[in-house]
Amino acid sequence: MLQVNSLSFAYDKKPVLTNINIKVDQGEHISIVGESGCGKSTLLKIIYGLLQPREGEIFWGEKQVMGPDFNLVPGESYMKYLSQDFDLMPFTTVAENVSQFLSVFYPEELKARTMELLEMIDMVSFAKVKVKNLSGGQQQRVALARVLAQKPELLLLDEPFGHIDNFRKNQLRRNLFDYLKKEGISCITATHDHQDILPYANRIIVLKDQTIMANANTRDLYNNPKSIYTATLFGEANLIPINIIKSYGDLEREIIVYAHEFRVSNKKGIPVTVEKCYFMGSHFLVEAMSGEKKIRFNSEEALTPGKKVFLNIALETISQRLKP
Repeated sequence: MLQVNSLSFAYDKKPVLTNINIKVDQGEHISIVGESGCGKSTLLKIIYGLLQPREGEIFWGEKQVMGPDFNLVPGESYMKYLSQDFDLMPFTTVAENVSQFLSVFYPEELKARTMELLEMIDMVSFAKVKVKNLSGGQQQRVALARVLAQKPELLLLDEPFGHIDNFRKNQLRRNLFDYLKKEGISCITATHDHQDILPYANRIIVLKDQTIMANANTRDLYNNPKSIYTATLFGEANLIPINIIKSYGDLEREIIVYAHEFRVSNKKGIPVTVEKCYFMGSHFLVEAMSGEKKIRFNSEEALTPGKKVFLNIALETISQRLKP
C-alpha cells in the first residue's frame, strides 16, 4: 500500500504541489489527471524518488520512500517508473532491453519472460532489432515491457501511450491493464487522455492549482463531476444555467451537461441556433447559441449553420447534477 502524507513541492520558489494526500491500495489502479503543468509528472517523480519533497512523507507499507537527498540512486526494487523519456539502451536489441534486469542464471525463465512481454506489446517480430532503429511509438512499447519485466508491486506510468498510434493503442491498453489487474500490481497513471482512464482506473485524482480538486471512484466522478474543469477532462461539457432549462428555475444554479447527454428535437426544449458542425465519425459535434450562451452537443445528423433546433436533457440527469 502506498501512502502519501501532506506532500508539498516547489521548483525554486514556485509551488507546484501543496498538501497532497494519497492512499493507493494493493492492486488498485489510480489515474492522476489535470491540465498541462498541474504537477502530474512531478508527483510521480517525487513518489519514485527522483525529486525531494519540500514537506511530507511517502510510505510503501511500513517502508519510507526516500528522495535524492538520501539516496544516490533513485528507486526501490518493488517500484518501477515509466517516464516520457523511455531511458532505453539504443544500441542493443529489443529483447536485450526487455530482459536487462532479469537474471542470466536462469536462461529458460529469462527467455520465456521476455517473450511473454514482447507478445503483450506486440513486438515479437522486432526482438532482434536494435532500439535505435525503432519509431518513437515502438520505443515506448519496449520501455513499457522493460518496467514490467521484474513484476513490480507498484508501477508509475507517465503518459504511457502518448507516442503510440491509435491502431495499436487500444489493444495495448487492454493488454497492459488486464495484466496489471491479473498480477495484483498497483498502478498510478498520469495522463490527459480519458481513454486511458474511464475503462480501467478504479479511482481518479484531479489536480488543479497545486492541490487535489477531486479524489473519487471513476464512475461516480464521471457521472457527477463537481466542476466544469473536471468534466472537460472527460470530453465536451457545458455549464448550463437552470433557468435556460426551466424558465421558473433557480437563477443562481447551474448544472454540468456532457455533449452526448443532449437530445435534439424540432419541437420543444432549449431553443438554439446552430453555428458550426464538426464530423466526428460516429456523430457530429455541434456548436450553437442559446441567447448569449454557447452550447456544444452531439447530433446523429449534420446540422447546417443558422438552423434552429431544440435541446432536451433527461430528468434523471438534471436531478443527479442538482444533488449537493
